[in-house]
Amino acid sequence: MARKFDYLIVGSGFFGAVCARQLTDAGKRVLVIEKRDHIGGNAYTKNIDGIHVHQYGAHIFHTNDQSVWQYVNRFAQFNRFTNSPLAKYQDKLYNLPFNMNTFYQLWGVTTPQQAKAKIAEQQQELSGKQPENLEQQAISLVGRDIYQLLIKGYTEKQWGCKATDLPAFIIRRLPVRFTYDNNYFSDTYQGIPIGGYTQLFANLLEDIEVQLQVDYLQHKADYDNMAEHVIYTGPIDAYFNYELGTLDYRSLKFDHQILAMANAQGNAVINHTEASVPYTRTIEHKHFDPVDTPHTVVTYEYPANWQLGDEPYYPVNNDSNQALFKRYRSLAKNQPQVTFGGRLAEYKYYDMHQVIRSALNTVSKLLENGIEQ
Repeated sequence: MARKFDYLIVGSGFFGAVCARQLTDAGKRVLVIEKRDHIGGNAYTKNIDGIHVHQYGAHIFHTNDQSVWQYVNRFAQFNRFTNSPLAKYQDKLYNLPFNMNTFYQLWGVTTPQQAKAKIAEQQQELSGKQPENLEQQAISLVGRDIYQLLIKGYTEKQWGCKATDLPAFIIRRLPVRFTYDNNYFSDTYQGIPIGGYTQLFANLLEDIEVQLQVDYLQHKADYDNMAEHVIYTGPIDAYFNYELGTLDYRSLKFDHQILAMANAQGNAVINHTEASVPYTRTIEHKHFDPVDTPHTVVTYEYPANWQLGDEPYYPVNNDSNQALFKRYRSLAKNQPQVTFGGRLAEYKYYDMHQVIRSALNTVSKLLENGIEQ
């Protein structure tokens, strides 16, 4: 019996939605199923009294890939939002990323030479040795003062362990600038979809069959029989019923609060770097996609330990997890009728533009190779 669909796509986040769009445009029959009650994955935005709230944390689109930028602009109009977060420590605010504004706020220095001299002075405590952990890496980049005030508490909350127990590579690319530039990203293209991300996903999935609140793994055999090929974007260990063990993640909890004021914090994102403050960020959503309302929505973002059943956000990229993932990836290679893609299936933290590029490349390969009948 002929199968009803050419492709079954599990998950409606960026990887799944882009694959669905490209395959449909190529004339393929596509079905998208989604475990949640909405499309868009973690980039989903919910309209709360006229404000488009990033339900799963701040999502700022940025890329140097012109073709990816042109692609997303087919499905939404983007504004010119620039990510300029602040860090708060003991009621004082500091500019991020670390730049001349930050150095002036901390030390009163006004020139790059003065800032570099101050950092070099504080770097001497390492005596030129190679950083062995995150704490040493941070001090080697920006000195002890910035590490203590703006990195240590935030990072230890985020990862749930001491900075001295974290690998150095986590902040090896920490942005440090000796200019008065508060733009966190250096990418050529940056912005937020006007009207929220959900509208972008609705346009990506236009005229494509989407079934919500479907747990693929609970009905795997039935859905596999409906399509020639499966594109799976869920956790790779869950696909194999955790037969080799469970991969580790860090999770997040969100407290969305509607406040009876037009403007609560004056900025989209503020990092809270004190260890005694339980949340890591406060996000005021109306600054992403400005609207004139007498109220605002502020989200308090709390890092959390992860266990099965929680939403996985950040892979724990230590040696044991990477070794386990490689074993699952070997199992995946023995599933010719399934393509594993996206941050959960690849156990990799992706930015949005990277997911889109990966999805575009994946579809190109699938169309080139064709579906095995």
